[in-house]
Amino acid sequence: MTGTEAAALAAAGAVLLAVGAVLGLALGRAGARRGVRPDLDLGTPVEHATFHTLHTASLAAPPLRAGLTEDTARKAARRLRSLLGTEALSLTDRERVLAWDGPGADHHERQVMVRVAEVLDSGRSQSVHSDCEDLECPLRWVVIAPLTGEEGVLGTLVAYGSRESAVLVRAATEVARWVSVQLELAELDRSRTRLIEAEIRALRAQISPHFIFNSLAAIASFVRTDPERARDLLLEFADFTRYSFRRHGEFTHLADELRCIEQYLALAGARFGDRLKVTLQVAPEVLPVTLPFLCLQPLVENAVKHGLEDSRHECRIMIAAQDAGSEATVTIEDDGVGMDPEVLRAILAGERSASSGIGLLNVDERLRQVYGDDYGLVIETAVGAGMKITIRIPKYRAGVHFSAGRRVD
Repeated sequence: MTGTEAAALAAAGAVLLAVGAVLGLALGRAGARRGVRPDLDLGTPVEHATFHTLHTASLAAPPLRAGLTEDTARKAARRLRSLLGTEALSLTDRERVLAWDGPGADHHERQVMVRVAEVLDSGRSQSVHSDCEDLECPLRWVVIAPLTGEEGVLGTLVAYGSRESAVLVRAATEVARWVSVQLELAELDRSRTRLIEAEIRALRAQISPHFIFNSLAAIASFVRTDPERARDLLLEFADFTRYSFRRHGEFTHLADELRCIEQYLALAGARFGDRLKVTLQVAPEVLPVTLPFLCLQPLVENAVKHGLEDSRHECRIMIAAQDAGSEATVTIEDDGVGMDPEVLRAILAGERSASSGIGLLNVDERLRQVYGDDYGLVIETAVGAGMKITIRIPKYRAGVHFSAGRRVD
């Protein structure tokens, strides 16, 4: 979690406690007036209000974390109205009313954008009389609070009450701040997704053109001498490229990633023949584990490059995926030319061209973004001593789930 995200979450917690305290004091006075029995150990009114506030907010948060749209506003408005206990509530963006919950929409909704114009410009909350001419309408007082983000005021929260109330003004302002935090977190999520998608595109671009050329050349060399093998390799090539260039979904299953590696190694084996020796050891129970898309294949490609392309000797590559309790551990080891540890540190620090270690920096950064700094690549290497890369993958992590993406056909 970044410092910005931590600060946003802390702010959200503070806002919710403030709202709970405001509502709790009001409910506490109401409870005392109703003569609630003091001998019943049901918690204080403030505690009850705080729990109610947190529960209701937890139901409103998920749609808001998808951003401010007509659909998310409609889903959140009912919860926010319940949170505030108002007669009606509306959410707007800068252009239109996105959602209305409660009575009075037939004659109040069309006036909303006129009322919120000043708040959209100033970014400061307002409370005014509704000036409603319908004597039967309960909406007599309006509190308008801005919803803000990194780019300024995104919209407004409009709460309607039956009378002027300082409690409503304070509570509506605090809830609007909490909604703003959720919208800021939604933008952080979108920024993170855009960053990861950009990194995947960059990683795809690193699938070297000469590998594709050499794979097709190797396939062509078998067309006459061994047409059945040529056909099998062509199918492997098609599946490998289809998986590598699939659309959508930043996560995949370990089983799919290992299948991609098998296809890559089959194509590499057609080129290098008996010089490439591969050992694969996989515990079946880790195959369903979810991990970032295309984060293992670049490491295997790195092992092939430094084990065979930079050497004329035989290369042995061992790939192991093991169960480690709450984690799965994947190791990729080769006995190739290795790398100077200082050069490796420079690559992982972004101080040296990533072409010196295909995909290492990209994969390391993506793992840290998804799981935290404790889950970066662990690499053991030295010049002439090969390289061993270890990855730890948590089996369960919030926000990490597989979603099937469209294929490029």
